[in-house]
Amino acid sequence: MGIVMSEGVLGLFGGGVWGMIADSGFFAQLILLVLAFMSVVSWAVIFMKWKLYRRTHAEGQRFRAAFRRGRPLAERLGGASALRQTACGRLVETGLREAMAITEINRASGGGTSGGYDLSAGQKQAVADTLTRVTQEEIGKLETWTIFLATTANASPFLGLLGTVWGIIDAFVGIGASGSASLAVVAPGIAEALISTVAGLAAAIPAVVGYNWCVRKLREIGDDLSNLSLEFLTELTKENARETADVSRAL
Repeated sequence: MGIVMSEGVLGLFGGGVWGMIADSGFFAQLILLVLAFMSVVSWAVIFMKWKLYRRTHAEGQRFRAAFRRGRPLAERLGGASALRQTACGRLVETGLREAMAITEINRASGGGTSGGYDLSAGQKQAVADTLTRVTQEEIGKLETWTIFLATTANASPFLGLLGTVWGIIDAFVGIGASGSASLAVVAPGIAEALISTVAGLAAAIPAVVGYNWCVRKLREIGDDLSNLSLEFLTELTKENARETADVSRAL
């Protein structure tokens, strides 16, 4: 049985399939070339996203661990300075800049205390909106090229079917020209036509799996960024409350 399987595999790559591809028409070869291109690019995208999402997740864990040390928010960001160019770092830094800018405007107008962040409820909502915008921007960066996986998953089976139908049409034209409908005449043409279906499925199945995996990882990363935003807003409120309490005690 092992010998038979080995011979089948060798026959598959040694001349059978490649010979049928070489004997197929220009249109069928063009479809196979397009499917091969889509498959190669899909595998490249899957591998690239696997590395990117794994690094993003690891950077997020390290940033959150560093961010949770220390009391003032500015010091927390300084403690994670090596990770400021990560998605989590850009999120917190943008939120901190927004809070500081609003606080400076409030103090310049004569209101607020000398420390902490003086933000009204509406101003805190503005900071929250900024954090939401940054989160969406970061997810948008991570989504790049995932649409190609969805396109490959949806289009490849239909391209394969198109190549198959075209090949079957050629096979029947050949049957009509030869005037014989024997298996020896029909089988090669049908086999050549079915190669397109196999190629379409071979391109679509990894793309479907890869796209679904990317969607799940993007959802996880988005949840992590949203949770970090909530944590930042909570710490912003706590720091403002501490500074207000210190001023009240001093008075």
